[in-house]
Amino acid sequence: MHKSTSYHEKLIQDLKNPLEAAVYIEVVLEESDPKMLSKALKNVIEAHGGVDRLSAQVKQLYNKLDQMLLEKGEIEFYSLNSLLDALGLHFAVTVKP
Repeated sequence: MHKSTSYHEKLIQDLKNPLEAAVYIEVVLEESDPKMLSKALKNVIEAHGGVDRLSAQVKQLYNKLDQMLLEKGEIEFYSLNSLLDALGLHFAVTVKP
């Protein structure tokens, strides 16, 4: 019998691809939901080997961002940009469709 893969396992596998991770974060940012962004960042970090694989400085940034998202529902742009940079991603501005 064929073994099925859980949605989460498949998502984490897909997020190992930088293009998939970038599109995933982009879609979540469009939703403007702090809790969704927090979960999305956790998923991308998990795909990159987990929080323990991040440098101490990046871990500190991530923890600060996660706390801001969960408590205030807002983040500091430059901290998010630094975390995305550490994950091999960056912000891009495009024209609305």
